[in-house]
Amino acid sequence: MIAPEQAEPEAPGIHDAEIDQLFGAGGPLGGAVGSYRPRHAQTAMAKAIASAIANQGTLIAEAGTGTGKTFAYLVPALLWGGKVIVSTGTKTLQDQLYKRDIPTVRRALAAPVSVALLKGRSNYLCHYHLERTVQNGRLTAREDVGYLRDISRFMKTTTSGDKAELTSVPETASVWSLVTSTRDTCFGADCQYYQDCFVMKARKEAQQADVVVVNHHLFFADVALKDTGVAELLPTANTVIFDEAHQLPETATLFFGETVSTSQVLELCRDVLAEGLSHARDGADWARLVATVERAARDLRLVFPEDSIRLAVNQIAASSTFFASLQTLMDSMDDMIAVLDKQAERAETIEQCRDRAVEIVRQLEAWNDPQAGAKTAKAAEAAEAAEAGTQGAPAAAEQAGDEARQFYVLWVEAFASSLQLHRTPLSIAPIFNKQREGSPRAWIFTSATLAVKRDFNHYAAQMGLWNEPAHSWPSPFDYEQQGLLYVPTNLPQPNSFEYTDAVLDAALPAIESAGGRCFFLCTTLRAVKRAAERLRAEFEQRQLPYPLFVQGEAGRTELLDRFRASGNGVLIGSQSFWEGVDVRGDALSLVIIDKLPFSPPDDPVLAARISEMEKQGLNGFVHHQLPAAIITLKQGAGRLIRDEGDRGVLMICDPRLITKNYGRRIWQSLPPFKRTRELSVVQDFFLRQAAIKAGAGTVAEPVIPEA
Repeated sequence: MIAPEQAEPEAPGIHDAEIDQLFGAGGPLGGAVGSYRPRHAQTAMAKAIASAIANQGTLIAEAGTGTGKTFAYLVPALLWGGKVIVSTGTKTLQDQLYKRDIPTVRRALAAPVSVALLKGRSNYLCHYHLERTVQNGRLTAREDVGYLRDISRFMKTTTSGDKAELTSVPETASVWSLVTSTRDTCFGADCQYYQDCFVMKARKEAQQADVVVVNHHLFFADVALKDTGVAELLPTANTVIFDEAHQLPETATLFFGETVSTSQVLELCRDVLAEGLSHARDGADWARLVATVERAARDLRLVFPEDSIRLAVNQIAASSTFFASLQTLMDSMDDMIAVLDKQAERAETIEQCRDRAVEIVRQLEAWNDPQAGAKTAKAAEAAEAAEAGTQGAPAAAEQAGDEARQFYVLWVEAFASSLQLHRTPLSIAPIFNKQREGSPRAWIFTSATLAVKRDFNHYAAQMGLWNEPAHSWPSPFDYEQQGLLYVPTNLPQPNSFEYTDAVLDAALPAIESAGGRCFFLCTTLRAVKRAAERLRAEFEQRQLPYPLFVQGEAGRTELLDRFRASGNGVLIGSQSFWEGVDVRGDALSLVIIDKLPFSPPDDPVLAARISEMEKQGLNGFVHHQLPAAIITLKQGAGRLIRDEGDRGVLMICDPRLITKNYGRRIWQSLPPFKRTRELSVVQDFFLRQAAIKAGAGTVAEPVIPEA
C-alpha cells in the first residue's frame, strides 16, 4: 500500500533551512518574480523533492492547482547539480519551461547550469527532404506552395530548425511531413547534410547540457525504440522529473506497444513508385508492383464496412476474410521486397524503401502470429544478452517470449480510409520498471491529479511504483468561496438518445447567466458536433452575443487565443481541452462537463485489463474504471479556478454523480466547492459576482441548498 505523507530524511547538501530561505518572503525567488509570495505547500514539496534527489529515490508528488509545483521541482533540481531530464505533457509546456520558467529560476538562484530543449525529429526541418520537395514539387494541397516558400526562407535564417518558430505555417499543414524526417526516412551519418542536421545539433546540445527539457512522447518513443536522443541521455542523468505525470500511463502504453496501418503501406507504395521511376525505371514495372500492394491494403481495410470500429483479435469472426486478406497483403509485400532487394544498390532511397517494407512486414507478422511476436522478442533479448556477454541468455530470451504472449493485447481499429493493427501491453508496469533499472537516480512524478481522495494506489499500480513514497499538497485556493459545483436535476440517463440535447437545455440558462465565458467539455466528438449545432442555432435565435469556438474548426492554440480575446466566448471541446489549458480571469467563469469521463466500453485494451484484474479477484470498475474517470474529471474541473482572483461555476450534468453509490467518492475527490442542484443559486452566484465587479459593495451571500 502507498503511504501518503511518509516522512523523508533531510537531504544532504540542500538543507531544509536553505529551502526555507529560497522560498521565503525575502528570498531570491521573490525578487525574480514580481507576483511571487511564499506558499507553505510549495516549500514542503521542494523539501520532499530535494530529499528524493539526494537519496536517488522515487517520489509521487500531487500538488493542487496554484501550489507552484514547477518552481518546487526546479529549485532543488538546479541546485543539486548533475544531469537533469525534465519531461512535460505537451510541446507547449515544454517551450514554456525552456523559455520562461527555467531561465527565471536560473537567474534567481544564479545557478551556472546549461539548458537544452529536445523535441522529436518531426519538429525539425530536414535539409535533405526540403531540397527534395522543392525539386520534385510533390505537394498535396494548394496552400502548401506558399507554405513551402516560407519554409525555404526560414531555413536560411534559423539556427534551431524548430518548426515552432515559423508561426506563419500552421503546425497541422500537410507540407511539414514532406520537409521533415522520420526514423524510417533519415539517412543518419550517411546523409550529405549530416554536419548541418538540426536533429543532430539538438541532440549534441542535449548531451552537453546540465538540464534537458523533453516531452513524454519523445521520452517513451526514444526509450522504447532505443533510438538516439533520450535513450542516450538517460544513463548520464541523476534526476528524471515527469511533470503532468498523470499522462504517463497512456503515453507509455502507446510507445511500449506497436501499431502498423494500411496508411503506412500506402505511403510506402507512393515512395516506392517515385523512387523506382527516378532511379531504376528499367528495373521493374513499378506501377503494377505497387498497385498490387495498394489493392491488398485497401481490401484489408474493406473487410470492415463500418467507418469506425474497434475489435479485439478474438472478436473477429472466424468466417471473416480478415486473416486471408492480411496474408495476401504480406505476400504482396514480400514480392515487392524481393524487387527492392535487387534494385537497392542503385539508390539509397530505394534501399531505404526496402528497409521500411521489411519493418512493416515484421510488424504484420508479429501481430498475425503471437508466437512470431514472442520469437521476435526472444531473438531481440537473446541478441542483447549475447552482446552484453550476459550469462543465461537463452533463459532470458525464453522469458521475453513468455512476456510477449502474456502482456500484449492484439486488436484492430478501423477509420474511414485506414485500418490500424495494434499490439498493446496489458500493463506497462513491468516494462516501465525494467526501464528504470540500471544506474541509481531520482525519479519524480508530479501532477495536480494523481490521487483519488489522497489514495495513490491506482496510479502506482499502473506505473509499477508500489511502496514508493507519495505525498499530496493541497491547493492554496479558497474553493468554497471561489466556486460552486452545480448538478442539474431531471436529466435522463447518459446512455439515452436524447441525453446531449437535455444537457444543452440545462446548460443554456447557465451560459446566459455567466454571460458566455464558458468551456463546454464533452466526452465524445459526436457530442461536440451536436453541441456546436444546437448552440449556434440557439445563440442566433435568442440573439445572444457569444462567439462560439469549436474544436476542429481551428488549431487548439488559435482557438484558445481567440477565446481569451473575446471575453465572452463559449468554447466546445473534447479530450484535448480537458487538461493543459490555462485561462485566468473573467474570460472563463463556467465549465460545463457533459458526462462522467468513463472509458468507452468497446475499448479492447480496457476489456482485457478488466478481465485480468477480475482473475486476480479485483473489481475492474472499482479498481480501474472509476479511479481513471475521477482523475480525468479532476483535470477537466481544474480548468475553472486558475488564480486566487478567479470565481466560477463547475456544472457536471451527469445524474450518476447523485444517483449512484460511487457518486459520493467522485465529488469528494473534486475541489471542495459549495454544492447545489438549483439553477437559481447559479444565477444568484453570477449576479453577485457582477455586482462585486461593478463596485456595488457588500452583497449578501446566498443560502445554498445542499446537493
